[in-house]
Amino acid sequence: MTVTITGVDVHDVRFPTAAAGDGSDAINKGDYSATYVELRTDHPDGVFGAGFTFTNGRGNEITCAAVRALAHHVTGRTVADIVAEPVTFWRSLTADVQLRWLGPEKGVIHMASGALVNAVWDLRAKLAGKPLWRLLAEMPTEELVASIDFHHITDAITPDEAAAILDKGLVGQADRLAELERDGFPSYTTSVGWLGYPDDKVRALTRAAYADGWRAMKMKVGGPIDDDVRRARIIRAEIGPDALLMMDANQVWDVDEAIANMGRLVEVDPYWIEEPTHADDVLGHARIAAAVTELSDGRCRVATGEVAANRVIFKQLMQAEAIRVCQIDSCRIAGINEVLSVILMAAKFGVPICPHAGGVGLCEYVQHLAIFDYLRVGTSLDGRMVEYVDHLHEHFVDPVRTRGGRYLVPDQPGYSATMKPESIAEYSFPDGPVWR
Repeated sequence: MTVTITGVDVHDVRFPTAAAGDGSDAINKGDYSATYVELRTDHPDGVFGAGFTFTNGRGNEITCAAVRALAHHVTGRTVADIVAEPVTFWRSLTADVQLRWLGPEKGVIHMASGALVNAVWDLRAKLAGKPLWRLLAEMPTEELVASIDFHHITDAITPDEAAAILDKGLVGQADRLAELERDGFPSYTTSVGWLGYPDDKVRALTRAAYADGWRAMKMKVGGPIDDDVRRARIIRAEIGPDALLMMDANQVWDVDEAIANMGRLVEVDPYWIEEPTHADDVLGHARIAAAVTELSDGRCRVATGEVAANRVIFKQLMQAEAIRVCQIDSCRIAGINEVLSVILMAAKFGVPICPHAGGVGLCEYVQHLAIFDYLRVGTSLDGRMVEYVDHLHEHFVDPVRTRGGRYLVPDQPGYSATMKPESIAEYSFPDGPVWR
């Protein structure tokens, strides 16, 4: 059956998270928001594709406009045509001859492209009757490789190298899936340590998370260093010496400042320091990585990627040995096609994938990416975790499920991206009831 995309609906959905301090870090203190996209089709059962990109309040005005500016590349296309030439379709969005100049391949246009690309993949998975992770894990190697734009990254990975990794990943896949279905996917929670939380709340949330089975937790740093050390000591005292404690500076430090501050923070045995400096500073990350390794006797590592602009930045981070944890984001780069390239480069360079989540719907998205990576690419859970933040899941038709600090494998068709119509109506800006 030929299915045609007949239209693109764009919704500016915003949640008032700033008042409670949820999501607060050293830089960002806005209202968690999503530029939410639905692709209408001529399917007789009304099947549609859902996708979004995550923003922070007023940023939604810009990403919504960008999606509308790109929508003509999707409207009128058949799913079969897109599947037949996936890179050509992907480039029609990311290399639009009048819009690429605004990036190129980064920022608002790239994020808007990702919302549309992810909506197409959601539609493909729904039409196949499979969750997105299964669609990808079961896809023939040649089809996966054909979905990736290798332009500008062949000095790091070639199509033949990618194919070899994917072919190897077929071995033992059924056993790995059985393990995930039995035990779930390892996770860590960021809900305990937002920068805007007072000490008593941090202590109470950490204690509750530990009681619920979480043995890996992340806190925000980047305020006054004495405050960071005090809060880190509180969390470490609650979780004991064996649980993992990660830290996230959200790019606020200069390179030398990051090294100096980590010299103080290593006392609480951090597992990683995330985004210790500007996201584009590859060489700065490399300097910090070398210093942190020495300061911690190799126990702490540098993690980044949630705002890495594209596959080329990821390539350089890995080539420079600047990261030991790759934090792909499901909608910062331009959708599944580009995510596949980063996952494969990470496998080649031996860097574990630990996706960035939280936000609006990011947990729903990235569970599929982590599961695919384990089943078909990385084939190991060593050092692999998915971030979890316990808010806003109730607005999704197929929300994440966790048990004992682990994600449970999603089983509904699609990319878990579909928002509830009542949530869209309630939180649409500026006309939704919550914003009046």
